[in-house]
Order: sequence, then C-alpha cells, then structure tokens
Amino acid sequence: MSWPTPIDLLGAAAGILTTASFVPQVLKTLRSGQTRDISLAMWLAFCTGVALWTIYGLLLGAWPIVAANIPTLVLAGTILVLKIRNLRKE
Repeated sequence: MSWPTPIDLLGAAAGILTTASFVPQVLKTLRSGQTRDISLAMWLAFCTGVALWTIYGLLLGAWPIVAANIPTLVLAGTILVLKIRNLRKE
C-alpha cells in the first residue's frame, strides 16, 4: 500500500467537507420531521448523481471519490426517504 499523494489528500479534504455539510440538514430534518419545503425532484437527482459518482470512483479505483460519496449518499438518502415517507402521509 502506498501513501496518499497530495492530490489524494486534497480530494479527501474536499470530500470530508462536502459530506459533513449535509450533517446539520439531516439532523434538523430528523428532529423536526419536516420535509415540506424540500424538493423531491432535486433530492432524487442529487442522490442519483452521488450514486453515479460512487460507481465512477469504484471503476477508477479512486478512493477519495468513493469514500466521500458513500456517506454523502447515506446522508442525502436519509432526507430523500423522509421526504417520500412524508409525501405518503399527506
């Protein structure tokens, strides 16, 4: 196993920051249960894009892409699931 390159570290830092930015929104949504003002189309498109980025990273063997996008997909997917559940309740 080789040490990460500076480019890998840059990708990892970008991934950590962008992924962490979802945590406050997920926590707020879980606490309030409120998803009325969240766009279903946007979250569907976003989750699909993140899933595609994950696949792309896997195909390239690019660990920073994969490592950043898997937790992002989990966080964004949580909001998407809550949004869909709330739509069914209406």
